[in-house]
Amino acid sequence: MTLFDNDARNYDAILIVSFGGPEGPDDVMPFLDNVLAGLRVPPPVKTRIAQRYHRFGGVSPINRHTREFISALERELDNSGPRLPVYWGNRNWHPMLDDTLARMTEDGVTRAIAYVTSTFSSYSGCRKYREDLYAAVDGLDGAPHIDKLRLGYNHPGFIEAMADRLRDAFSRLPTTKPQPALLFTAHSLPHSMAGACDYVAQLREACSLTAEMAGAARWELVYQSQNASYGEPWLGPDICEALESVHAAGHADVVVAPIGFVCDHMEVVLDLDVEAAEKADELGLNMVRAGTVGTHPAYVRMVRDLIVERMTVDPVRPALGSLGPNHDFCPVDCCLSGRPGEPVDALCGVELT
Repeated sequence: MTLFDNDARNYDAILIVSFGGPEGPDDVMPFLDNVLAGLRVPPPVKTRIAQRYHRFGGVSPINRHTREFISALERELDNSGPRLPVYWGNRNWHPMLDDTLARMTEDGVTRAIAYVTSTFSSYSGCRKYREDLYAAVDGLDGAPHIDKLRLGYNHPGFIEAMADRLRDAFSRLPTTKPQPALLFTAHSLPHSMAGACDYVAQLREACSLTAEMAGAARWELVYQSQNASYGEPWLGPDICEALESVHAAGHADVVVAPIGFVCDHMEVVLDLDVEAAEKADELGLNMVRAGTVGTHPAYVRMVRDLIVERMTVDPVRPALGSLGPNHDFCPVDCCLSGRPGEPVDALCGVELT
C-alpha cells in the first residue's frame, strides 16, 4: 500500500472538477437542492441561502471563473504540453459530473487525470468530490479510470500566485502609513469535520509561506461563510469579528486575502466584497481585498506541472515549508466528514501493491 504514485501514467484527458453555481434566478433552488442533499436544512434556512444568490440576480461567479481557468489551462497545454482534451464536470450544477463522465465514456476516454479546484484537505474540499466521482462512474459501462492530482496548497506555483495577489493588494494602500493588518480567510468548517483532516494545518502553512514571500511580517488566519445554524460550532474567528479586533488594535488599513478559494465564489463576493466591506466601512477601516489566484500564470503552470508529475517515473514533487508534498492516493480515513456512520465509497484512494 502506497500513498505516492511513482509510475509514469498515460492519460487520454484531463477532468476539471468544481463546485458549480447557478447562472440565473431559475437555477438557484435546484442548485441548492443539489448542495443540501442529505442535510437536514430547515426550509427557512434554505430560503435565506437562496436570497444571497438572488441578491446578485441568481448568478454565482464560479462557473464564469472556471471557464476562464480552463481556457488558460488549455493555452498552457497547447504551448507546453501534454496536449490532452480538457473536460469539465461540477458537483452541484451544470455541467454536472455524471453527464461529463458519460460524455467522456462515449468519447472513448479510458484514463483521465482529475484536478479538483480546491486546494486544501477537508471533507468538503476533497473526499466529497471523490465520493461524487465514484457515484458518477458507478454502473457506467466502460467508464474511464480516474486519478486525482495531489493538493497544491504548498506548491511553489500556488504560493507565488497568492503572494503576487497579496503584493498587488498592498500596492493599493497609502504608502505613508504603517504596514496594514493582514487577514487570510478560508471557508469555515464544523469542528467535527475540521478535526478529521489537516485543513487548518495546511492553511496555516500556506498563509505563512505566502506572507513570507510577499514580505508581510504579521498575519492572522480567520474564517468566513460560517453556517453554525447547522447545530454545532464552526471554525473561527469570523472575518467580521476579526475586523473589529483589527480596529480595536488601532489599525487604519487592513488587507483581506481569501487564500482558501482559488476563484471568486459567491462566498467571496458576498461575505468579503459586500458584508466584510460594509463592516470595515462602519468601523472606519480602509479594507483592500486581495484577488484569488484565478488564472494567474504561476497557478495555471502549477496545474500543468502536477499533470506532468503523474506522467513521470519517480517524479520530483515540489513543496515549500515543512509539511512536504501531499499524497497522490488518499488513505482510507482521509478527510472524513466527522459525522457518525461508515464512510461512503470514494475514488482515488490507496492502491494495493
